[in-house]
Amino acid sequence: MRATSSLDWTYGRLAGFDLETTSTDPETARIVTGSAVRFGGGRPTAGRNWLSDVGGAEIPPAATRIHGYTTEAARSAGRPASVVVAEITAVLAAAVEEGLPLVIMNAVYDLTVLDREARRYGVTPLMDRVSPTVLDPYVLDRRVRGKRRGGRTLADLCRHYVVPLEGAHSSEVDATAACALVRKMGRRYRLLSSLTPAQLHREQVAWAREQNEDLRAYFARTPGKEAWARDVRLEWPLLPFREAVSRR
Repeated sequence: MRATSSLDWTYGRLAGFDLETTSTDPETARIVTGSAVRFGGGRPTAGRNWLSDVGGAEIPPAATRIHGYTTEAARSAGRPASVVVAEITAVLAAAVEEGLPLVIMNAVYDLTVLDREARRYGVTPLMDRVSPTVLDPYVLDRRVRGKRRGGRTLADLCRHYVVPLEGAHSSEVDATAACALVRKMGRRYRLLSSLTPAQLHREQVAWAREQNEDLRAYFARTPGKEAWARDVRLEWPLLPFREAVSRR
C-alpha cells in the first residue's frame, strides 16, 4: 500500500461541479441542470441538484438529445434561472471557503458558463467572491498522458482509468465521476499527488496554456483547419469577461 502524506490530497474531501446546458458556446449557453457534490475523504458522497427554467431561452434539439430536457420540460419543472444561478454560485463559494478543491471536467467551459449566467442575472460571479482551487481531469490527463491515443471526453477518460460512469450527461453523475477520476489519476501519477491542490492549480494554468498553444499551432498548419486556430483560447480555468464577444 502506498504511504500517504500531508500533501496527498487524493485522500481528502473534494467538491465536484458539473453543468448541462443549451449549447457548446460558453458565452451564450444557458444552464439547464447543475450539480455540486462532496466526494471522498472517508465520508459518503452528498450532492445538490438544480433544474433551471432556462430564463426564457430555448433548448435546441441537439442539446436535448444529450441531457434529455426539452424546453417545455425545463420551463414546467425548473426553478427560475436567476435563483438557480445564485444558489449554485453560493454553494460553490461555500465549498471554496471550506478549503475544498473544485473538481470540474473541462473547467473553462463550466466556469465560464456560470460566470456569464451570473452576470446575466446580476449575481456576483464566483471568481469575484473567492479564488477557487480547480482540478480539471481534462488538463491533467493531457499533461500526464499527452500522447495517449483515444478521446478525452469524460466517458473516454472514465473508460481509460476504469472509473464507473452510469448515466453520463446527468450533471450529478458526471460531477461524481469527475471526482473519482481525479482521485484515481492522482493515486496513479506521483506528479499529481506530490503537489498540493493549490500547486496543481497553478501548474494547470501553465499546462493548459501550453496545450492550447500546441493545438492552435496544429490547426494553423493543417490545411482546411487554419480558421479554427483563432478560436482556440489559452486562458484557464475561466475565459475573462472583458474578452467576451456579444452574440445574438
